[in-house]
Amino acid sequence: MRAGSYAAGLARRQNARLVIVYVAGRSSLADMAPGGALVTEQTMDEIADDLRREITDGAARLGVRAEFIVTHGDPLSELARIADEVHADGVVVGVSEKIGHRLVGSLAVRLVRIGHWPVTVVP
Repeated sequence: MRAGSYAAGLARRQNARLVIVYVAGRSSLADMAPGGALVTEQTMDEIADDLRREITDGAARLGVRAEFIVTHGDPLSELARIADEVHADGVVVGVSEKIGHRLVGSLAVRLVRIGHWPVTVVP
């Protein structure tokens, strides 16, 4: 949410369009449980609906042109694909709090390595 607020502020100050991307991932463990995939999908849909409402309300309040995109798959691949498709001037992401990302690299670090756009990481 902090990354979204930061990006909205940037968009407002620069009179730019804001594209918010929600990548719904799938858990292989959830897929193994009976009905797990359905419950996971329903939960992801509910989260996306809540985010869409918050983004719509916040963008109207700030006077920011915002677009909300929901996609499924690998967050790195999907964010890179969409950033390229919309000709993004930059990508804003939140900092990862997962300890394993210090070893294999966080989403932000992997986006930087792609090198197509500046990446801002918001704590």
